[in-house]
Amino acid sequence: VYGTQQFTIRGHEVDLAKEWEVLDFSNLMQKEFGLDPANLSAAEAHELDQKWKQLRKTISGPAFLTGAPLFMSPLAKAGEAGTAERFQVLIAGSEVGNGYSEQNDPQEQEARFKEQQALRDAGDEEAQRLDREYIEAMSFGMPPALGFGFSERLFAFFEDKPVHETQLFPLLRPKQE
Repeated sequence: VYGTQQFTIRGHEVDLAKEWEVLDFSNLMQKEFGLDPANLSAAEAHELDQKWKQLRKTISGPAFLTGAPLFMSPLAKAGEAGTAERFQVLIAGSEVGNGYSEQNDPQEQEARFKEQQALRDAGDEEAQRLDREYIEAMSFGMPPALGFGFSERLFAFFEDKPVHETQLFPLLRPKQE
């Protein structure tokens, strides 16, 4: 579409033709902040998320992030050593794509939602809410599933413009009377 695989995005020089790095979340957090994501309290977990957002802004990419802690991916299946079966695509300091194996065990999902709700009740506005209807639907049977998604943000990134300037049909809020 662009006739190039090289972009300047948010001050990052990005070459999509180069070999994509594979970055491990735990290794990055230990190297940069001395934090071990596998051994954190709920308060430290929230702090970890904030530090990750700060660190992510410095990664030009393109890169795949793996090894994110399970508590940061409440809808993903558990991987090895407390991590999620998840990967993220990082470009120009931001997550532009997300893929994971979906959790399909209703008891495990309910336990994770309860953990997330406790974080939410403690002030973490980004934590998931307890969704009993979702758990009930899952209890009737959910086959193994996985997915990968990206949004219109990807094209906004290539244009180095805010998303609201690149949407063909932007959402409009009703006028207040």
